[in-house]
Amino acid sequence: MQHILGISREQISFTCLEDFIPTHHEVRFIDAFVDSIDLIKLGFQVQALKKEGRPSFHSTVFLKLYLYGYLNGIRSSRKLEKEAIRNIELQWLLHGITPNYHSISDFRKDNPNALRSLFKLFVSFLKNEELVCGELIAIDGTKVRANNSKKANFSQRKIDRHIEYIDNKVSEYLKELEEADANDNRTKVTNVEAKIAKLKERKIDYELLERKLQESDDTQISTTDPDARALLVQGVVVEISHNMQAAVDSKHNLVVATHTINRNDRNALADIALEAKKNLEIETYTALVDKGYHNGRQIQQCTDANITTIVAQQEIVNSNEKGTTPEYMVTKFVYNKTEDTYSCPQGEVLKTTGTWHEKNQMANYIIASNNIQH
Repeated sequence: MQHILGISREQISFTCLEDFIPTHHEVRFIDAFVDSIDLIKLGFQVQALKKEGRPSFHSTVFLKLYLYGYLNGIRSSRKLEKEAIRNIELQWLLHGITPNYHSISDFRKDNPNALRSLFKLFVSFLKNEELVCGELIAIDGTKVRANNSKKANFSQRKIDRHIEYIDNKVSEYLKELEEADANDNRTKVTNVEAKIAKLKERKIDYELLERKLQESDDTQISTTDPDARALLVQGVVVEISHNMQAAVDSKHNLVVATHTINRNDRNALADIALEAKKNLEIETYTALVDKGYHNGRQIQQCTDANITTIVAQQEIVNSNEKGTTPEYMVTKFVYNKTEDTYSCPQGEVLKTTGTWHEKNQMANYIIASNNIQH
Protein backbone atom coordinates (compact mmCIF):
# COMPACT_ATOMS: atom_id res chain seq x y z
CA MET A 1 0.00 0.00 0.00
CA GLN A 2 1.32 3.39 -0.93
CA HIS A 3 1.98 6.02 1.79
CA ILE A 4 0.16 9.36 1.80
CA LEU A 5 2.28 11.88 -0.03
CA GLY A 6 2.61 15.54 0.96
CA ILE A 7 2.76 18.61 -1.24
CA SER A 8 6.03 19.33 -2.96
CA ARG A 9 7.92 22.18 -1.31
CA GLU A 10 8.65 23.63 -4.75
CA GLN A 11 4.96 23.72 -5.70
CA ILE A 12 3.74 27.29 -6.29
CA SER A 13 0.25 28.06 -4.96
CA PHE A 14 -1.98 31.12 -4.82
CA THR A 15 -3.45 31.61 -1.34
CA CYS A 16 -3.87 34.21 1.43
CA LEU A 17 -3.90 34.22 5.26
CA GLU A 18 -7.68 34.60 5.26
CA ASP A 19 -8.04 31.08 3.86
CA PHE A 20 -6.30 29.53 6.87
CA ILE A 21 -8.55 30.99 9.60
CA PRO A 22 -12.01 29.38 10.05
CA THR A 23 -15.06 31.64 10.20
CA HIS A 24 -15.74 31.06 13.91
CA HIS A 25 -12.13 31.04 15.09
CA GLU A 26 -11.33 32.80 18.39
CA VAL A 27 -8.77 35.14 16.81
CA ARG A 28 -11.56 36.74 14.79
CA PHE A 29 -13.28 37.68 18.04
CA ILE A 30 -10.06 39.18 19.43
CA ASP A 31 -9.62 41.18 16.24
CA ALA A 32 -13.19 42.51 16.26
CA PHE A 33 -13.19 43.23 20.01
CA VAL A 34 -9.96 45.28 19.98
CA ASP A 35 -10.95 47.19 16.83
CA SER A 36 -14.27 48.19 18.42
CA ILE A 37 -12.89 49.84 21.59
CA ASP A 38 -11.37 53.26 22.18
CA LEU A 39 -7.88 52.64 23.58
CA ILE A 40 -7.37 56.27 24.62
CA LYS A 41 -10.54 56.31 26.76
CA LEU A 42 -9.35 53.14 28.50
CA GLY A 43 -6.04 54.82 29.31
CA PHE A 44 -3.67 53.06 26.87
CA GLN A 45 -0.57 54.92 25.77
CA VAL A 46 -1.08 55.30 22.01
CA GLN A 47 2.02 56.34 20.08
CA ALA A 48 1.53 59.53 18.07
CA LEU A 49 2.55 59.62 14.42
CA LYS A 50 5.91 61.26 13.77
CA LYS A 51 7.19 62.94 10.63
CA GLU A 52 10.75 61.76 11.20
CA GLY A 53 12.35 58.59 12.48
CA ARG A 54 11.23 55.00 12.30
CA PRO A 55 7.43 54.44 12.41
CA SER A 56 6.09 52.89 15.62
CA PHE A 57 3.69 49.98 16.10
CA HIS A 58 0.09 50.85 16.89
CA SER A 59 -1.04 49.86 20.39
CA THR A 60 -3.75 47.61 18.92
CA VAL A 61 -1.00 45.29 17.67
CA PHE A 62 0.33 44.72 21.17
CA LEU A 63 -3.14 44.44 22.71
CA LYS A 64 -4.22 41.78 20.22
CA LEU A 65 -0.98 39.89 20.85
CA TYR A 66 -1.43 40.21 24.62
CA LEU A 67 -5.01 38.87 24.52
CA TYR A 68 -4.01 36.00 22.25
CA GLY A 69 -1.21 35.05 24.64
CA TYR A 70 -3.56 35.26 27.62
CA LEU A 71 -6.12 33.05 25.88
CA ASN A 72 -3.51 30.43 24.98
CA GLY A 73 -1.45 30.51 28.17
CA ILE A 74 1.57 32.29 26.65
CA ARG A 75 2.81 34.99 29.03
CA SER A 76 6.51 35.25 28.17
CA SER A 77 7.41 38.21 25.94
CA ARG A 78 10.10 36.17 24.19
CA LYS A 79 7.66 33.33 23.48
CA LEU A 80 5.10 35.79 22.13
CA GLU A 81 7.75 37.21 19.79
CA LYS A 82 8.53 33.70 18.54
CA GLU A 83 4.85 32.85 18.10
CA ALA A 84 4.26 36.04 16.08
CA ILE A 85 6.84 34.79 13.58
CA ARG A 86 5.83 31.13 13.21
CA ASN A 87 2.14 31.06 14.23
CA ILE A 88 -0.19 31.47 11.27
CA GLU A 89 -3.06 32.59 13.56
CA LEU A 90 -0.95 35.49 14.84
CA GLN A 91 0.24 36.27 11.32
CA TRP A 92 -3.42 36.76 10.39
CA LEU A 93 -4.25 38.67 13.59
CA LEU A 94 -1.26 41.04 13.40
CA HIS A 95 -1.20 41.38 9.59
CA GLY A 96 2.27 39.84 9.50
CA ILE A 97 3.77 42.31 12.01
CA THR A 98 6.41 40.76 14.31
CA PRO A 99 7.28 43.08 17.25
CA ASN A 100 10.29 42.21 19.38
CA TYR A 101 10.03 40.94 22.95
CA HIS A 102 11.28 44.20 24.47
CA SER A 103 8.45 46.22 22.91
CA ILE A 104 5.92 43.58 24.03
CA SER A 105 7.24 43.74 27.59
CA ASP A 106 7.17 47.56 27.60
CA PHE A 107 3.52 47.56 26.50
CA ARG A 108 2.49 45.47 29.52
CA LYS A 109 4.69 47.47 31.86
CA ASP A 110 3.41 50.86 30.66
CA ASN A 111 -0.32 50.03 30.64
CA PRO A 112 -1.25 48.14 33.86
CA ASN A 113 -4.23 50.37 34.74
CA ALA A 114 -5.51 50.35 31.16
CA LEU A 115 -5.39 46.54 31.06
CA ARG A 116 -7.44 46.41 34.26
CA SER A 117 -9.97 48.80 32.73
CA LEU A 118 -10.11 46.58 29.64
CA PHE A 119 -10.89 43.57 31.83
CA LYS A 120 -13.78 45.43 33.47
CA LEU A 121 -15.08 46.41 30.02
CA PHE A 122 -14.92 42.77 28.94
CA VAL A 123 -16.87 41.68 32.04
CA SER A 124 -19.53 44.26 31.13
CA PHE A 125 -19.63 42.77 27.64
CA LEU A 126 -20.14 39.28 29.10
CA LYS A 127 -22.97 40.61 31.25
CA ASN A 128 -24.68 42.33 28.32
CA GLU A 129 -24.48 39.11 26.32
CA GLU A 130 -26.00 37.22 29.31
CA LEU A 131 -22.96 34.97 29.57
CA VAL A 132 -22.74 35.62 33.33
CA CYS A 133 -25.61 35.65 35.81
CA GLY A 134 -23.97 37.34 38.82
CA GLU A 135 -25.94 35.26 41.33
CA LEU A 136 -23.44 32.64 42.56
CA ILE A 137 -19.68 33.34 42.34
CA ALA A 138 -16.89 31.04 43.50
CA ILE A 139 -13.72 32.66 44.85
CA ASP A 140 -10.35 30.99 45.25
CA GLY A 141 -6.67 31.75 45.10
CA THR A 142 -3.54 30.02 43.86
CA LYS A 143 0.06 30.57 44.91
CA VAL A 144 2.45 31.36 42.06
CA ARG A 145 6.09 30.95 42.94
CA ALA A 146 8.15 34.07 42.29
CA ASN A 147 11.65 34.27 40.82
CA ASN A 148 12.76 35.58 44.21
CA SER A 149 14.61 32.89 46.19
CA LYS A 150 14.26 32.45 49.95
CA LYS A 151 17.80 33.77 50.36
CA ALA A 152 16.74 37.04 48.72
CA ASN A 153 13.77 37.52 51.06
CA PHE A 154 14.48 39.28 54.34
CA SER A 155 12.68 39.99 57.59
CA GLN A 156 13.98 42.13 60.44
CA ARG A 157 15.00 39.01 62.35
CA LYS A 158 16.90 37.62 59.36
CA ILE A 159 18.70 40.94 58.80
CA ASP A 160 19.64 41.10 62.50
CA ARG A 161 21.00 37.55 62.29
CA HIS A 162 23.19 38.41 59.30
CA ILE A 163 24.50 41.60 60.91
CA GLU A 164 25.26 39.73 64.14
CA TYR A 165 27.18 37.09 62.19
CA ILE A 166 29.21 39.78 60.41
CA ASP A 167 30.03 41.55 63.69
CA ASN A 168 31.21 38.27 65.22
CA LYS A 169 33.37 37.45 62.21
CA VAL A 170 34.88 40.93 62.22
CA SER A 171 35.77 40.49 65.91
CA GLU A 172 37.47 37.17 65.12
CA TYR A 173 39.41 38.71 62.24
CA LEU A 174 40.52 41.64 64.39
CA LYS A 175 42.05 39.20 66.89
CA GLU A 176 43.82 37.40 64.03
CA LEU A 177 44.98 40.78 62.77
CA GLU A 178 46.52 41.64 66.13
CA GLU A 179 48.33 38.30 66.27
CA ALA A 180 49.59 38.60 62.70
CA ASP A 181 50.72 42.17 63.32
CA ALA A 182 52.56 41.10 66.49
CA ASN A 183 54.36 38.35 64.54
CA ASP A 184 55.06 40.78 61.69
CA ASN A 185 53.29 38.51 59.20
CA ARG A 186 52.49 41.07 56.48
CA THR A 187 50.93 38.54 54.09
CA LYS A 188 48.39 37.39 56.66
CA VAL A 189 47.71 40.98 57.71
CA THR A 190 46.84 41.91 54.12
CA ASN A 191 44.52 38.90 53.72
CA VAL A 192 42.69 39.57 56.98
CA GLU A 193 42.28 43.27 56.18
CA ALA A 194 40.72 42.35 52.82
CA LYS A 195 38.27 39.98 54.56
CA ILE A 196 37.29 42.66 57.08
CA ALA A 197 36.72 45.22 54.30
CA LYS A 198 34.49 42.74 52.42
CA LEU A 199 32.43 42.03 55.55
CA LYS A 200 31.95 45.75 56.18
CA GLU A 201 30.62 46.18 52.63
CA ARG A 202 28.15 43.34 53.22
CA LYS A 203 27.06 44.95 56.48
CA ILE A 204 26.32 48.20 54.66
CA ASP A 205 24.12 46.27 52.22
CA TYR A 206 22.14 44.72 55.08
CA GLU A 207 21.79 48.10 56.80
CA LEU A 208 20.37 49.56 53.57
CA LEU A 209 17.91 46.64 53.40
CA GLU A 210 16.94 47.30 57.01
CA ARG A 211 16.25 50.96 56.22
CA LYS A 212 14.07 50.02 53.22
CA LEU A 213 12.18 47.51 55.35
CA GLN A 214 11.48 50.10 58.05
CA GLU A 215 10.37 52.69 55.49
CA SER A 216 7.99 50.20 53.84
CA ASP A 217 6.07 49.48 57.08
CA ASP A 218 6.06 45.82 56.05
CA THR A 219 7.39 42.69 57.74
CA GLN A 220 9.31 41.43 54.70
CA ILE A 221 11.35 42.73 51.81
CA SER A 222 12.30 40.86 48.61
CA THR A 223 15.19 42.02 46.46
CA THR A 224 14.37 40.26 43.14
CA ASP A 225 10.55 40.48 43.11
CA PRO A 226 9.69 43.41 45.42
CA ASP A 227 6.00 42.40 45.63
CA ALA A 228 6.66 38.73 46.48
CA ARG A 229 6.33 37.49 50.05
CA ALA A 230 6.94 34.31 52.04
CA LEU A 231 3.54 32.61 51.91
CA LEU A 232 2.26 29.35 53.33
CA VAL A 233 1.73 27.19 50.24
CA GLN A 234 0.72 23.83 51.67
CA GLY A 235 0.89 22.41 55.17
CA VAL A 236 4.03 23.97 56.65
CA VAL A 237 5.72 24.58 53.27
CA VAL A 238 6.63 28.24 52.73
CA GLU A 239 7.61 29.66 49.36
CA ILE A 240 8.34 33.19 48.10
CA SER A 241 5.17 33.63 46.07
CA HIS A 242 2.35 35.77 44.75
CA ASN A 243 -1.25 34.90 45.60
CA MET A 244 -3.52 35.19 42.53
CA GLN A 245 -7.19 35.62 43.44
CA ALA A 246 -10.02 34.90 41.00
CA ALA A 247 -13.82 35.15 41.16
CA VAL A 248 -15.66 32.84 38.73
CA ASP A 249 -19.32 33.12 37.77
CA SER A 250 -21.34 29.89 38.01
CA LYS A 251 -23.20 30.13 34.67
CA HIS A 252 -20.34 29.42 32.24
CA ASN A 253 -17.34 29.40 34.64
CA LEU A 254 -16.10 32.77 33.37
CA VAL A 255 -13.74 34.93 35.44
CA VAL A 256 -15.38 38.19 36.54
CA ALA A 257 -12.71 39.54 38.90
CA THR A 258 -9.04 38.90 39.48
CA HIS A 259 -6.08 40.47 41.22
CA THR A 260 -2.73 39.50 42.71
CA ILE A 261 -1.85 39.98 46.38
CA ASN A 262 1.11 39.11 48.60
CA ARG A 263 -0.75 37.73 51.62
CA ASN A 264 -2.62 34.52 52.40
CA ASP A 265 -6.29 33.81 51.67
CA ARG A 266 -7.38 34.44 55.25
CA ASN A 267 -7.35 38.22 54.73
CA ALA A 268 -8.26 38.29 51.04
CA LEU A 269 -12.00 37.61 50.84
CA ALA A 270 -13.47 41.11 51.12
CA ASP A 271 -11.30 42.73 48.43
CA ILE A 272 -11.93 40.18 45.69
CA ALA A 273 -15.64 39.87 46.61
CA LEU A 274 -16.15 43.64 46.41
CA GLU A 275 -14.19 43.80 43.14
CA ALA A 276 -16.48 41.17 41.59
CA LYS A 277 -19.54 43.13 42.72
CA LYS A 278 -18.14 46.35 41.26
CA ASN A 279 -17.19 44.77 37.92
CA LEU A 280 -20.65 43.22 37.48
CA GLU A 281 -22.44 46.33 38.79
CA ILE A 282 -24.87 44.26 40.87
CA GLU A 283 -26.49 44.90 44.25
CA THR A 284 -25.99 41.48 45.81
CA TYR A 285 -24.80 37.94 45.12
CA THR A 286 -23.69 34.79 46.94
CA ALA A 287 -19.97 34.09 47.30
CA LEU A 288 -18.78 30.50 47.68
CA VAL A 289 -15.32 30.02 49.23
CA ASP A 290 -13.34 27.32 51.02
CA LYS A 291 -12.27 27.19 54.66
CA GLY A 292 -9.03 29.06 53.97
CA TYR A 293 -11.11 32.27 53.81
CA HIS A 294 -12.81 31.73 57.17
CA ASN A 295 -12.24 35.09 58.85
CA GLY A 296 -14.96 36.83 60.85
CA ARG A 297 -13.79 40.34 60.01
CA GLN A 298 -13.64 39.62 56.27
CA ILE A 299 -17.05 37.92 56.29
CA GLN A 300 -18.55 40.91 58.13
CA GLN A 301 -17.22 43.29 55.45
CA CYS A 302 -18.96 41.16 52.80
CA THR A 303 -22.17 41.18 54.83
CA ASP A 304 -22.02 44.98 55.13
CA ALA A 305 -21.68 45.14 51.32
CA ASN A 306 -24.82 42.99 50.92
CA ILE A 307 -22.82 39.93 49.81
CA THR A 308 -23.93 36.56 51.18
CA THR A 309 -20.96 34.30 51.92
CA ILE A 310 -20.96 30.52 52.16
CA VAL A 311 -17.70 29.60 53.90
CA ALA A 312 -16.61 26.21 55.19
CA GLN A 313 -15.69 26.41 58.87
CA GLN A 314 -12.10 25.59 59.72
CA GLU A 315 -11.41 22.31 61.46
CA ILE A 316 -9.94 22.32 64.96
CA VAL A 317 -6.44 20.85 64.76
CA ASN A 318 -5.22 18.98 67.85
CA SER A 319 -1.58 19.19 68.79
CA ASN A 320 -1.56 16.08 71.01
CA GLU A 321 -1.38 12.55 69.62
CA LYS A 322 -4.62 11.23 71.13
CA GLY A 323 -6.62 14.36 70.33
CA THR A 324 -9.08 16.33 72.41
CA THR A 325 -12.12 14.54 73.79
CA PRO A 326 -15.50 15.94 72.69
CA GLU A 327 -16.20 17.18 76.25
CA TYR A 328 -13.22 19.56 76.05
CA MET A 329 -13.76 21.10 72.62
CA VAL A 330 -13.65 24.90 72.38
CA THR A 331 -17.41 25.12 72.13
CA LYS A 332 -17.75 23.60 75.64
CA PHE A 333 -15.91 26.50 77.31
CA VAL A 334 -18.14 29.32 78.56
CA TYR A 335 -16.94 32.94 78.47
CA ASN A 336 -17.81 35.36 81.28
CA LYS A 337 -17.63 38.85 79.77
CA THR A 338 -17.92 40.68 83.11
CA GLU A 339 -14.94 38.93 84.73
CA ASP A 340 -13.08 38.23 81.44
CA THR A 341 -12.73 34.53 82.27
CA TYR A 342 -13.60 31.14 80.80
CA SER A 343 -15.24 28.22 82.60
CA CYS A 344 -14.16 24.72 81.57
CA PRO A 345 -16.58 21.72 81.43
CA GLN A 346 -15.55 20.76 85.00
CA GLY A 347 -16.55 24.17 86.33
CA GLU A 348 -13.00 25.46 86.88
CA VAL A 349 -12.26 29.10 86.02
CA LEU A 350 -9.53 30.02 83.56
CA LYS A 351 -7.96 33.46 84.06
CA THR A 352 -5.52 35.30 81.85
CA THR A 353 -2.14 36.44 83.18
CA GLY A 354 -2.26 39.42 80.81
CA THR A 355 0.96 38.33 79.09
CA TRP A 356 1.14 37.97 75.29
CA HIS A 357 3.48 35.46 73.69
CA GLU A 358 4.75 35.26 70.11
CA LYS A 359 5.02 31.81 68.54
CA ASN A 360 6.86 31.51 65.23
CA GLN A 361 5.50 28.65 63.16
CA MET A 362 7.25 29.85 60.00
CA ALA A 363 9.31 32.77 58.81
CA ASN A 364 7.49 36.05 59.51
CA TYR A 365 4.26 34.26 60.38
CA ILE A 366 3.43 35.29 63.94
CA ILE A 367 0.54 34.06 66.03
CA ALA A 368 -0.13 35.82 69.31
CA SER A 369 -2.03 34.00 72.01
CA ASN A 370 -3.05 34.71 75.61
CA ASN A 371 -1.40 32.64 78.31
CA ILE A 372 -4.15 31.17 80.52
CA GLN A 373 -3.84 29.49 83.88
CA HIS A 374 -6.09 27.09 85.77
